[in-house]
Amino acid sequence: MKFLSLLSALLLGFFAATAEGQSLVRVSYGNDFMSVGSGARALGMGSAHTAFAGDVTAAYWNPAGLVRLQGLEAAYMHSERFGGIVGYDYGAVAMPLPGSDGTLAISFFRQGVDNIKNTLNAWDRERNRPRENVNDFITSFSAADLAVMISYGTPVNERLSWGASVKVLNSSIGPFANAWGYSLDLGAQYRTGDYLIGVNLMDITTMMKFWSVDANELRALETEFGDEIPVGENEVILPTIKIGAARFFSFGDFSLIAAADTDLRFENRRTYYINVGGMSIEPHIGLEAGYIDTVFLRFGLTDFSTNRSGRINTSPTLGAGLRLGAFDFDYGFSSFAGAASDLGFTHRLSLRFSLDRLGSAS
Repeated sequence: MKFLSLLSALLLGFFAATAEGQSLVRVSYGNDFMSVGSGARALGMGSAHTAFAGDVTAAYWNPAGLVRLQGLEAAYMHSERFGGIVGYDYGAVAMPLPGSDGTLAISFFRQGVDNIKNTLNAWDRERNRPRENVNDFITSFSAADLAVMISYGTPVNERLSWGASVKVLNSSIGPFANAWGYSLDLGAQYRTGDYLIGVNLMDITTMMKFWSVDANELRALETEFGDEIPVGENEVILPTIKIGAARFFSFGDFSLIAAADTDLRFENRRTYYINVGGMSIEPHIGLEAGYIDTVFLRFGLTDFSTNRSGRINTSPTLGAGLRLGAFDFDYGFSSFAGAASDLGFTHRLSLRFSLDRLGSAS
């Protein structure tokens, strides 16, 4: 944990120096791309994962769950949203530290829209029409969010564990604007018998993002279209508290996990049906049924909201998994019903490798 503390202190000093003399603006949804999460298993269960996450993906859901790893694990996930327009990729590796009870993980996240056409230089203002050979003046760029997370989990005793994650984010809009940000997560898990309770304090230090705009790249906005060149602002994103509970059931060759999470956000969101002042309460419910620890089916509920008539809407999720030796193949599907379905389907595919199961696979 000393390593995470040192890294966090260095980042704090760097960004504090960057922010000196600059104002910060409180925003909502400024870190929303990170709410996608990690692993197709979680999507199939409605993102109810805080209490029982115990593999490499726990670095995101609750770093305290990393202590349950028995050896090196690696994972990769690809997801597409909004009819394939937005791509999301996640990768992570984790391993118990030799000579220590702790487990270290490194995770990578990217969400982006690629191949966006830049037509700023394709307009001839004097002729009030596109330039001749217009394709020669059209370029492409990406709008993307990236994040790197370094996580550490360690047990307190046989029932209680805790962990922390340091996050560094980068947001870019092609060559036009760029932002860097950082924050810290703290999590804990407690298990008694077949019951688990978890809490993850995400962005507990608040997420701070510092934007810069390249005015030269946007000069055509002013010269060709008469618009003002935007100025970057520095953002503050308030913490999110994830609280979850889960229970394991066993029926011979069959198993069942029932889980429920609640996200408490303090950004004055009004899209969810439970609000207490500026705090929104966002529930997640999930079930996973397994057979001989090999085949899994999943169901969940998420995105609870209300319409103008006060009717409660929710988006169901479905998922499936297959375990073959050291490998887990998972699929998640959502947004086929409820208000979120208007934005198109979401598909996730993920692969997880566990080194400690490699020997038993032969």
